[in-house]
Amino acid sequence: MDAVVQRTKNGGAEVVSLLKTGSAFYAPAAATAEMVEAVLLDKKRIIPCATLTAGEYDIKDAFVGLPLKLGAAGIEEIYTPPLWDDEVEGIRKAAESTKELVGLVTS
Repeated sequence: MDAVVQRTKNGGAEVVSLLKTGSAFYAPAAATAEMVEAVLLDKKRIIPCATLTAGEYDIKDAFVGLPLKLGAAGIEEIYTPPLWDDEVEGIRKAAESTKELVGLVTS
């Protein structure tokens, strides 16, 4: 599991090193196109996306990457798959860190 976490953390750098130049926009552009298509064509597609939490995993008012269903109404459902306790704790810590950083920028 630790290897998967490290690969996820360093995946962006790996892509950049393989493509050399101009690679930073591929994934965000593809994700944006997928989200726009899901909303405009009411695809009801389940997509991992950063969303403002309202109690998912007991996290409130933080942007967290979660699977959600996108359709014509926008976010139609947010999914909280079952996770191990240490995984939930990791998400909570990341959310708190993000909230702290946003507070530094906005204050």
